[in-house]
Amino acid sequence: MIKSLFPKLRIVARDNVIRILGDEEEMARIEEDLETMRKHVLKFNSLSDEDILDIVKGRHTREEGAKGVLVYSISGRPVKSRSVNQQKLIDAFDKSDMIFAVGPAGTGKTYLSIALAVKALKEKTIKKIILSRPAVEAGEKLGFLPGDMKDKIDPYLQPLYDALEDMIPAARLQDMMDKHIIQIAPLAFMRGRTLSDAVVILDEAQNTTPAQIRMFLTRMGWSTKMIVTGDLTQIDLPREQKSGLKEAMHILSGIEGISVINLTQKDIVRHKLVTRIVNAYDAYDKKMQETPKDQKAGKMNIKIAQKAIRSHQLSIIEGDDTAGN
Repeated sequence: MIKSLFPKLRIVARDNVIRILGDEEEMARIEEDLETMRKHVLKFNSLSDEDILDIVKGRHTREEGAKGVLVYSISGRPVKSRSVNQQKLIDAFDKSDMIFAVGPAGTGKTYLSIALAVKALKEKTIKKIILSRPAVEAGEKLGFLPGDMKDKIDPYLQPLYDALEDMIPAARLQDMMDKHIIQIAPLAFMRGRTLSDAVVILDEAQNTTPAQIRMFLTRMGWSTKMIVTGDLTQIDLPREQKSGLKEAMHILSGIEGISVINLTQKDIVRHKLVTRIVNAYDAYDKKMQETPKDQKAGKMNIKIAQKAIRSHQLSIIEGDDTAGN
């Protein structure tokens, strides 16, 4: 197609090299257009016939006309906010250096945070992305998983790999990981580090202990933004252990430079059943929390009534079995 658009030039493509011969003015023009196409692929992860035609004719491509897009997936799908609270998270990233994004499953906390980090990396406002998670079992035991330490921990980090693989082509992602431009590590490996010129994301922070999250938050270096995500309804820590995320949000509330974004069931962007499931569990949890209180209140009312009867403040109707009750 490019050859047909530049009939005066001889174009030969071999491997990743394009050789061009012909009129100097035309060669300068095609060089500029090819560079625009290269940048288009880097930004949008796709290049259609229509895009090539728009670039050669000096028009904006369809993707460039889209507003509010953070990045494009490898399939060319735009990644942007899909709810008011998701947009609040994006806005908070611009004005705050530390963000707590808290909400139920499926609200896009992790995915949107990684999209913001990838965007910053592409725009060269940071030098690296660091993603971390606490390796806490949700009913399973880490030691029984096969393989060495990396093999045992990788399943816990898989959701982070999934989000990255959706936004960065596989070969380029592997190259970035080999060069440590993108780093994925369990929370325990953060100790002793100073994280500068980076976007640092701590996912599933509800499963951190107070000591762990304190250690993590104090790793912050110059020109760094931190995003801490979590769901306080899915804490997998032992019952006697306090959630570090809950404590950190309480201690750090109101501090300048820190934003707290609360996502709700309305922000869920997964299958519609996820919203119904989350609502059903919330209703069940609320009922279970209220039942002991109701029982306690009922017992207290009985004691008050019995005391009133004994002191003759409450009369018993003749023939009624109130006293017996």
